[in-house]
Amino acid sequence: MDFPALRCNTNAPAELPARAVATFWFAAMVAVAVLPLYASQTLIGPLATGLHLGAWTTLVTALTLFGYAVGLVGLVPLVDRWPNRALIAATLIAQIVCLAGAAAASAAAVFLAASFAVGVTASVVQMLVPAAASLAPAASRGKVVGNVMSGLMLGILLSRPIASVVGGAFGWRAFYAGDALLLAGVTLVVVPRLPDVRPVGTPPYRDLLTSMGRLVAQEPVLRRRALYQGLLMAGFNTFWSSVAIVLTRAPLHLGSTAVALFALAGGGSVFIAPLAGRAGDKGWTARATTLAHFIVLGAALVAAFSLVPGMPRMASIGLLAAAAFFIDGGVIADQALGRRAINLLSPESRGRVNGLYTGLFFLGSAVGATIAGPAFAHWGWPGVCTATLAFFAAAAVLHARENSHGA
Repeated sequence: MDFPALRCNTNAPAELPARAVATFWFAAMVAVAVLPLYASQTLIGPLATGLHLGAWTTLVTALTLFGYAVGLVGLVPLVDRWPNRALIAATLIAQIVCLAGAAAASAAAVFLAASFAVGVTASVVQMLVPAAASLAPAASRGKVVGNVMSGLMLGILLSRPIASVVGGAFGWRAFYAGDALLLAGVTLVVVPRLPDVRPVGTPPYRDLLTSMGRLVAQEPVLRRRALYQGLLMAGFNTFWSSVAIVLTRAPLHLGSTAVALFALAGGGSVFIAPLAGRAGDKGWTARATTLAHFIVLGAALVAAFSLVPGMPRMASIGLLAAAAFFIDGGVIADQALGRRAINLLSPESRGRVNGLYTGLFFLGSAVGATIAGPAFAHWGWPGVCTATLAFFAAAAVLHARENSHGA
């Protein structure tokens, strides 16, 4: 099946200052749109109380991430079929409505359904990145994409502390309502700046989905890298979905502001991604991947020993913060190496390959978030750390067995 080229109905490329302003707004849009994906991890307490979810409060994060994966695989391919500006605008409006629905929900089932829908529509970020790239000439396209992707990473990084501060001060509903208002404001600015990219021809939706299945079957590098990252994201979310509970309970007793500051421990991941990408460019993909896997394994062990009986309170907090930093850093490094590897595959299907890669590893995210609640309820922090270690170890073992592939 041959898929159509894209026709961009924009005029001459924007001048540099205008393009820089547009890139800033695209990055801001991506950051705001991605905020709800992980926010519920630090709203666990208020959500459990307000909606009576009990130990299954972490299902909120799981459903949001499952929804995001569904959107990546089922919604993002429509950019090859529908006018991009209209599709992006409609998806943004839908996300605003879903966020408002989550804020207004009075029943657990309604809120969980809204959380899933928020995840589906948050996949709009994977439509915005190539749209931003089309505004730039080829010589600076990588820089523009990198800047917009930094908005994605910043949104993920800030989602937990922002949710913690807003939720602590005004309640969990205020976070979802505030994000809806913020997204509406940024949408009004960004949508008029979107390039009017229109597919030449309209391939059947079924053919788009079928082609993605063939890509998974035909590209072993895509399968391997998605599996590594999916396992790492499962461990990542098992850790982050539970650590907020640990921080607020005995013996640590941290307040919402302190939990928000703790969530910034992963800030170094913003700088690790380009370093990992550079390592891949130098031909060190396999070694750098092995290092990333050893880092997260070590960090999970540190987390496990951070709450041993007799450990001073501040030492426990410091060890948990160090574990969070290195877990975030190792996972982001593996993801950067994976994105580089898959982007060396067939250029004509790069968009679908990226959507598949992200969608598949976000399924791992949802699995980790789902496991975290029962693991903590039945076995406490040791159970959470054991599950986290198991996911990380599986990724490391699989990569060690396939190291000869160099990916």
